[in-house]
Amino acid sequence: MAEITLKGNAINTIGNLPNIGDKAIDFKLTAVDLSQKSLSDFSGKKIILNIFPSVDTGTCATSVREFNKKASELENTVVLCVSKDLPFAQARFCGAEGIENVVMLSDFATGKFGQDYQLEIANGPLAHLHSRAIVIIDENGSVVYTEQVSEIVDEPSYETALKAI
Repeated sequence: MAEITLKGNAINTIGNLPNIGDKAIDFKLTAVDLSQKSLSDFSGKKIILNIFPSVDTGTCATSVREFNKKASELENTVVLCVSKDLPFAQARFCGAEGIENVVMLSDFATGKFGQDYQLEIANGPLAHLHSRAIVIIDENGSVVYTEQVSEIVDEPSYETALKAI
């Protein structure tokens, strides 16, 4: 269980992010067009999982905008932005913000992604949402970088994550 904070108040996730070198856990998430996407849909690419509680918060929106800017510069890399927001909310946000370089995916249906990756928040006002985290997977499906952001209102370390690519 990872201890994180929400505005300085201690909360926990249900576990810890995957270890470096682990095989990435497969997933089924819902895209904004309501299709299902799995890890195998991105086979052969480097994958940045930008995970956050809700696109309707300032820090989460900033992380999507930031990765959207960087994604077009990355070779053979896809950025998957994952939250439990409804796909309709994700599509609305992307349309309003001109977000075109990342793939928005929702874990609203089952929450299994958050449980499998052990980043679901266990307690506090954001219980059952995803914590803010970055997981990078290489072309072979192995985890090469993780960051569990310790204060949920803080942004992840974009530069450190991008160096891991």
